[in-house]
Amino acid sequence: MRENRIRSIWKAGGAVVNGWLAIPSTFSAETMAHQGWDSLTVDLQHGVVDYQKAVDMFTAISTTRTVPMARVPWNEPGILMKVLDAGAYAVICPMVNCRKDAERLVAATHYPPLGTRSFGPVRALLYGGADYPTQANDTVVVFAMIETREALDNLEEIVSVPGLDAIYIGPSDLSLALGCKPTFDDVDPPVAEAIEHILARAKAHGVVAGIHNGTPEKALERIAMGFQFVTISSDARLMAAGAQQIMAKMNAAPKKETDASGY
Repeated sequence: MRENRIRSIWKAGGAVVNGWLAIPSTFSAETMAHQGWDSLTVDLQHGVVDYQKAVDMFTAISTTRTVPMARVPWNEPGILMKVLDAGAYAVICPMVNCRKDAERLVAATHYPPLGTRSFGPVRALLYGGADYPTQANDTVVVFAMIETREALDNLEEIVSVPGLDAIYIGPSDLSLALGCKPTFDDVDPPVAEAIEHILARAKAHGVVAGIHNGTPEKALERIAMGFQFVTISSDARLMAAGAQQIMAKMNAAPKKETDASGY
């Protein structure tokens, strides 16, 4: 079966640098994949991507060594199984708030006897290889998002669920849950404390910790803290930031006067 480089990087003690795809375009997905990201996550929750376009984007990512991932809209078995069948090698699931939520997530993403995933790896066979059915349980990576006060209260139970590989922190939603302003990097003190607590409990249970970031500088700080999966910005934000830089320079340049007389 095709190697999951996320697991290989973790096994070597490294951190995965993940990109984020919110734009429903095979061309932009392929362009991002050719920039050297370790993994790219197709966002079906808050991006404007539907399932059919996600399949196309996974195919575009597969032209490189970058690992295709998906954030699903919800902890619902149908979409979890479909993105895996389409070839996603890792899934991020939002709003995992208790042990039962985490168990339901693990069950939907693992074939029996470890779970209840239905058999039908229609594109996963093409991407992963003929032995996908026997190797998928040990290859696919499963993330639970920790982003609510309830999840914080039940954190110990969540990270102790067998088969859960990693947790993923969404700083904006976590900030809202704790009564703070939603942001990625410059979080308020209660959120900073919660992030440190989540990281410590995940590491204590042998679960990898990941987090979303707005800048590479912050991502490097998170890696130094012990995070082994860092997302930086998104395709839409990167495109907007690049355009803003260009227009700021153009608008700041001296304007050449023109003859308005028409002659």
